[in-house]
Amino acid sequence: MIRAREYDCIRTVLAEADEDEPLTAREILQLLEASGEQFESAHHVATILGRRAERGDVTVIQSSPYRYRLET
Repeated sequence: MIRAREYDCIRTVLAEADEDEPLTAREILQLLEASGEQFESAHHVATILGRRAERGDVTVIQSSPYRYRLET
């Protein structure tokens, strides 16, 4: 359940940031930190988003570095 709450937190912060372009895990981590949220690392953010991609909630754009877009 922790990862579900973490994903909800990521989704909320990105919605508030009103980002249109896919973001890297590091960029997402920076937005989270600016909102006062605590996440271990960009790798942790990428892990959460990668798992949600398996459900179809997130699109992973396989570039270098990977970029993530949350589906609405």
